Amino acid sequence: MRTSEYVEQQQPVNMAGVGFRRWAQALSKGKGSGISALLSGCRAASGLSKDSLPGPYPKTPEERAAAAKKYNMRVEDYEPYPDNGEGFGDYPKLPERSQQERDPWYQWDHPDLRRNWGEPMHWDFDMYIRNRVDTSPSPVPWSTMCKQLFGFIGFMLFMFYVGEKFPAYQPVAPKQYPFNDLYLEKGGDPEKQPEEVKHYEL
Repeated sequence: MRTSEYVEQQQPVNMAGVGFRRWAQALSKGKGSGISALLSGCRAASGLSKDSLPGPYPKTPEERAAAAKKYNMRVEDYEPYPDNGEGFGDYPKLPERSQQERDPWYQWDHPDLRRNWGEPMHWDFDMYIRNRVDTSPSPVPWSTMCKQLFGFIGFMLFMFYVGEKFPAYQPVAPKQYPFNDLYLEKGGDPEKQPEEVKHYEL
């Protein structure tokens, strides 16, 4: 038969309540501000685990195999960053390919990021997400694009040169005015009959 003491032992512990109780006890005893007691009673709810952080650079085949297993990779696919003192450790050197290159129709665990659970992240992961750098191959080769661009620029420069050497203008007729070319308005003698102005039709 279960006793009340056994039932009390089986109840879950409220970590926030424990932290608050330690903080209140520290304040009541006058030991500092109680902030350290509060922090010691609380646990971080986020952050990488120790297994996910880079370890020492693998120097032996056994360490290399252990590092590959740690990052859910095959040994033949695992390649660490060079041990040049930059602090990469055993973190895998992944291909510099953006997420735009990944299959959009595949059932990813994280469709927005196009990655699966447990998959190692690129060291510069934030640079290769879908709204940043796109390393997808161009549908048109660079050589073809350069030929088209410089060919168009060269053709336009040639046409500008021809236009400067052989200018062409639209034909323009004399300005036509009513009332005998505004004879009176231009100071003509009203006593005399003005000459007839012949207008030409374009």
